[in-house]
Amino acid sequence: MDRGEVSLTERLKNKTLAFSASFTEGLRYIKATILGQVRKMKAKDEKEASEADLLTAKMQVDAANTAEESKKQLEN
Repeated sequence: MDRGEVSLTERLKNKTLAFSASFTEGLRYIKATILGQVRKMKAKDEKEASEADLLTAKMQVDAANTAEESKKQLEN
């Protein structure tokens, strides 16, 4: 096998790990959305509701960044 070729098992492993990273990202995104909505419903004032929105956005960005980092590590 040439150095440029990647075995079927290696490709399958990489695809599976990439899928796992994407799936985990989706679950974390859903979790962030649900937690944000719950916090927003429990908010006593506009400030707490805004904080809930900011926390939701931060958690969603963190989920996306973590997934991207995982996928970049797979490429190397």
